Amino acid sequence: MLTTDAAGPPDAAGPTDSDGPTDPDGPTGRLAQWLAASTLDRIPVQVRERAAHLVLDGLGCALIGAQLPWSRTAVEAVLALEGEGDTPLIGWGRGTGAAAAAVLNGTFIQGFELDDYYPRAPLHCASLVLPALLSTASRRGTGTGTGTGAVTGADFLHAVIAGIETGTRVGLALNGPEMLLRGWHSGPVFGTHAAAAACGVLRGLDGAAFEDALGLAATQSAGLMAAQYEAMSKRMHHGFAARNGFYAAGLAEGGYTGIKRVFERSYGGFLSTFGEGHHPDAARISGDLGKVWNTEAVTVKIHAAMGGLHPAIDAVLALVREHGITARDVDAVRIQVPGTVYHHGWWQPERPLTTIGAQMNIAYATSVALLDGQVGPAQFTAARIDADDVWSLIGRTGVEQVDEQQDPSWDQPGYNTRVTLALHGGGTLTRALNQPHGGPDYPLTNAEIRAKYRTLTAHAVDPERAAEIERLVLGLEQQPDLRPLIDLLAAPARGALG
Repeated sequence: MLTTDAAGPPDAAGPTDSDGPTDPDGPTGRLAQWLAASTLDRIPVQVRERAAHLVLDGLGCALIGAQLPWSRTAVEAVLALEGEGDTPLIGWGRGTGAAAAAVLNGTFIQGFELDDYYPRAPLHCASLVLPALLSTASRRGTGTGTGTGAVTGADFLHAVIAGIETGTRVGLALNGPEMLLRGWHSGPVFGTHAAAAACGVLRGLDGAAFEDALGLAATQSAGLMAAQYEAMSKRMHHGFAARNGFYAAGLAEGGYTGIKRVFERSYGGFLSTFGEGHHPDAARISGDLGKVWNTEAVTVKIHAAMGGLHPAIDAVLALVREHGITARDVDAVRIQVPGTVYHHGWWQPERPLTTIGAQMNIAYATSVALLDGQVGPAQFTAARIDADDVWSLIGRTGVEQVDEQQDPSWDQPGYNTRVTLALHGGGTLTRALNQPHGGPDYPLTNAEIRAKYRTLTAHAVDPERAAEIERLVLGLEQQPDLRPLIDLLAAPARGALG
C-alpha cells in the first residue's frame, strides 16, 4: 500500500497558481516548493563544508576513472554515436554534447567503485549530480536561471546539496534497499530525481517547473542489477541517470510538462509502481526537509569495492592488524551478511572474473584484503584477479545470509556483518561490524577525504594541477566563475592501470 502525506485521494488536486505545483500540500508539491525556495545561506555551514568535500571526492574519482580501459571504450563508443562537442569530458582534453558528457562523466566517477554512496537508500550521489551540473553549466553560458553572468561556485554547491537531499529522500520513501533485493540497481532508479533537482536549482526553476522536472525524471528511471556480474554498463548506470535528470530539468524549463504529483499517483506513479510489494512511504520525501541534512550521512569509500562489502573488508584488515596473522595462517573464511549484501555481493565466482565482478564479489574482496592488506587499484589488474593465491582463498570462503542482529548492542540495521577466520591447527578469530570506516556512524573526517583525493589524483594528474583543483573546490563559495575549475578538470589525465 502506498502511504502518502497528502490530504485527500492521491490523484485529487488542481493547480493553485501558475508558479506553483498542482498540489502544494502533497509530497511532490512540498519537495518542488522547497527546491524552488531554497538558498545556500539557509544551509548550515557544516553541511556546505561537507558537500564541498564530497565534490572533491567525486572529482578525484572522476580523474582516476577517466582513463580506465572500460572508460576509454565508453568514450570511443559514445563519441562515435554523438560526435565532438563543447562540453568537456573530465580527464580527456576532448568534449561532446552536454547530454553525452553527463553520461561519460558519470561513468568516470563510477569507474572504479571508489565513489561515495548513501547507504540507507543506496545511490552514488557524486556520479549523479556532478555530471548533470557540469553539463548544465556548460549550456547556461549566461548564468543560472534567467540571470546573467557566470555560473558561480556558490550556485554549483547549492545545487549539489539540493540534488543529494532530493535523491536520498526519494530513495528512503521507496525503501531503497528493497530495490536491490528485487534486482533493481537502486541508484539509477531514484538518482534521476537527484540530478533533476540539482539541475533545476542551477536553472532557477519555480515550483511548477520543479513538479514537471520531478515527473520527467521519474519516467526515465531504470537500472538492472545483473549488470554487476560482468557488464561494463554497471559503470554507466548513474551516468544514464545524470543525463536523464539533465534532460528533465531542461525540458521543464522549456515548458515541456511531466507527470504531475508523480509520487502520489496510485496508477503508474513512481512510488506505486517501483514500490510494489515493499510499502513505500511518500511522507519521507518532505517530512524533514531543511531540518535533517542527509548530505552529512553520505559515505565516502576507502576501498575500491561495492559499499556493502566494506565492513567485511574492514573486519579482515582489523583481524590481520590486531593478531599479526597472514593469509598463510588461514584455513577457511566464513562471512555472514544481511540479505541485501548477500544478494548484491555474493555468488560463487568463476574464472575468468571481470574487474566489475571482482569489485562486487565479497569473496574476492576479502581474499585480496587478507593477502595484500588493501583493496585498491592494484588489486583489480587482470593479473591480480586471475592469480592462483587469490582463487585458492576464494575456494575456502563461505558466505551465509544472516538477518538477525550479530550484536545485541547495535541499535540500527546497518551492515550486520561477521567475519570468522578458521586458523590452521585450530582456533578461530572473529570480528563483527555494523558500519565500515566511512559509514554514517564512523565517517571519514574531512582531512581523510582530502588525503584520499591526494592519493587518487597522484595516479592521474600532476601535483600542481591536483592542488589547484582542491583549492578551488574547497573554496567553491568564493569562486565567481566555475570555468577555471572546469578547465582544470578537462585537461587529459593519465591512466591508473596503464
